[in-house]
Amino acid sequence: MIALVTGATGFIGSHLLPKLLENGHKVRCLARSGAARQKLSGLPVEVCMGDLSDPASLAKAVRGADIIFHLAGLTKTNRENEFYDVNARGTRNLAQAAVRETPELKKFIYLSSLSAAGPVLKGMPPLTEDIPPHPVSHYGKSKLMGEEAVLEIAAQAPVTILRPTAVYGPGDRDFYLFFKMIKKGLFFYWGEGRYSLIYVEDLVSAMMAAAGQTGAKGSRNAGVYFLSDGNIYTNTEIAAAIARAMPWAKRERPLKVPLPRFLLPAAAVFSGIGRQDSGIINRDKIREMGFKDWCCDADRARREIGFEPKITLKEGVKWTADWYKIHQWL
Repeated sequence: MIALVTGATGFIGSHLLPKLLENGHKVRCLARSGAARQKLSGLPVEVCMGDLSDPASLAKAVRGADIIFHLAGLTKTNRENEFYDVNARGTRNLAQAAVRETPELKKFIYLSSLSAAGPVLKGMPPLTEDIPPHPVSHYGKSKLMGEEAVLEIAAQAPVTILRPTAVYGPGDRDFYLFFKMIKKGLFFYWGEGRYSLIYVEDLVSAMMAAAGQTGAKGSRNAGVYFLSDGNIYTNTEIAAAIARAMPWAKRERPLKVPLPRFLLPAAAVFSGIGRQDSGIINRDKIREMGFKDWCCDADRARREIGFEPKITLKEGVKWTADWYKIHQWL
């Protein structure tokens, strides 16, 4: 089986590649730049140069692929139009190239996001796939448009859309900032919320399960799944779990620093979150932070693709913290 992976050099892609190779897949990676190609050197993978913005450049990459894992996407930018260029139009270019060049494609798997569905509205239970999407950020809206582009080819190829909640694990640079802050004994707090999480290896297991699923041609909802570890956490619970995973932290219990949402940009600068190389907080992210509940029900993924998360929050944050320390991030 030939598996094409976009976004192979990213956080999630770097965990997916070993699993595909371990399972005997021939892996092909789409690389946009020489730097990306260099990161893949030394791995037993085929590298195809191409850009999601250039449909003609995608033909060679998709041709003959059995499964496509579309992980590439833009998560952070201060130029809002770039979200739509990459996440919406780029996804449409890839999906259309896939069905044009590979009529016998067995599965197109699109890694979307909980942001495409939006937050839990006040007084409502965790999101399910039957609730109409209501994204509140440009990132979320662009990912939803990417979902729609993938659904456009559902009559021609089996598609699966995965909406993971916040993903953490070794190598992640977004959650790393919270580990770094809590190591210093601080926990910025802007109101208690409800959150779903998923450890990266559980997400990879879900993608592998989806790859083995027959697929759902022509159905708008059957191939869309939320993914989480099955639990819902508060801000305080997540911070406490991270603190317990770092016995070397400055405080056993991080100091909770109340922070009005309008001061989030200033806090980003203070904690190093606003740096260009790691900025998790920008104008678009602040739009999402205006809503306190980001949680979902992953029961459909359990029933229909056999997804069973195995990693608890306690285990996941401990392994993540240890990785950060070993690699001298903390």
